[in-house]
Amino acid sequence: MPDLLAQPFVFVDLETTGANAQRDRITEVGVVEWDGEQVQEWSTLVNPQTAIPPFITTLTGISDAMVADAPSFAELAANLHERLQGRVFVAHNARFDYGFLKNEFQRVGMAFRARTVCTVKLSKKLFPAEYKHNLDAVAARNGLLVDGERHRALTDARLIYRFLVKLRAEHGDVALEAALQAVSRQASLPPGIDPELVDSMPEGHGVYLFYGENALPLYVGKSVTLKKRVLAHFGADLRVDKERQLSQQVKRIEWISTAGELGSLLTEARLIKQLQPLYNQALRRTQDLFSWRYQPNADGSAWPELVSAAEVDFGREAHLYGLYASQREASNTLKKIADANKLCLVALGLEKTGKRRGNPCFGMQVGRCRGACVGKEPLLSHQARLAAILAKVKLQRWPFGGRVALREQDEASVASDWHVFDHWAYLGTVSSEEALQALLADPPQAEFDVDSYRILTRFLAGRHTLQIVKLPDPPANISV
Repeated sequence: MPDLLAQPFVFVDLETTGANAQRDRITEVGVVEWDGEQVQEWSTLVNPQTAIPPFITTLTGISDAMVADAPSFAELAANLHERLQGRVFVAHNARFDYGFLKNEFQRVGMAFRARTVCTVKLSKKLFPAEYKHNLDAVAARNGLLVDGERHRALTDARLIYRFLVKLRAEHGDVALEAALQAVSRQASLPPGIDPELVDSMPEGHGVYLFYGENALPLYVGKSVTLKKRVLAHFGADLRVDKERQLSQQVKRIEWISTAGELGSLLTEARLIKQLQPLYNQALRRTQDLFSWRYQPNADGSAWPELVSAAEVDFGREAHLYGLYASQREASNTLKKIADANKLCLVALGLEKTGKRRGNPCFGMQVGRCRGACVGKEPLLSHQARLAAILAKVKLQRWPFGGRVALREQDEASVASDWHVFDHWAYLGTVSSEEALQALLADPPQAEFDVDSYRILTRFLAGRHTLQIVKLPDPPANISV
């Protein structure tokens, strides 16, 4: 491996409209070129051809008015590409800057690939006892001159350059070279996987699909840090046989970027059921789904009734308890509940009484029933105990009345997704209001889905930032 310090370097910092390299755009580029002796600086504002969010303007000071007359990335791409090509690419959190440039160059039909060095990783490598490694902390700790506004591209690119120069003076070429080699190692990828494709993957939320020799995927996964998670599958220290076998079979990778975690969870669940990947056995769902329907009555004689999603709309039924993949699972679970709480299987409808009325059930004979079968425990008391126990597994009622769109905003971007539901039935996800109107005009057929139900109830119960928009009901002749 050639010595990195013997090669020319380019120190790069970008300002952008957000943190999603696929959806957001560059607003400023700062570059410091260095060949070990000579230094050359270059910077420019960039018209992102989209609005700059107010919080980004507050952070960077770059406004829509400032970039209105600036060149677009397409107009400056050739000049910037020439400055970057053939140099070691250095940035603070290099995945961010490198990923943005890869995507921007790709949009204008230009390929870009470089050996990268991340100065966050370099700082952690050389100063492991330090807690903070952001650029402000690095500059303060190393006494670096800040001769401009922080969070402006050229100012930050200069700081990165000065940090490396100081490290070289303090640690020497040998120690610095070893550290540079350690933090710039390229990921080990399966044969046939284009490294440039992996380079262009987003850093944020999303879903990835691994393919082998045929058209069906081997595995579908999700992550809050998509690129990092994909690369982890191909680490040299894989210890799990299943993980190692999977990594050896991968021939192709695809991905879907999402605005947030809810989108990645819903997309993963949908694709696993739709595509049935070989390595997602545990997450597959059968078409059968059962629940206990139970509504107490005035005399205590009500029995739980086992119903299936094929005959009852679980999203609209009011008195359902538990979700089960089979009749056997449902019955066995209710029997375990009865045994643990000394409920009567006869009063539950799970056992028949003997030939003579008034005979105790078997459970009462062995001390597992309080006698509802023979009147020793009043039926209303038995019913009340059952209702209290089942309340813990009661299916939640749909809280919105009708259809809703749950708008999920990317935390560091202008990008957002609209997840559309109707009584827990997931109708789909779109990324614009125009696409939302198109979906509502021609909604797909959708049914209650256990995975979507569990994903959404967890999100709604926790601290979330979803914007909930109630939608008009569909026309009477359309069922969803």
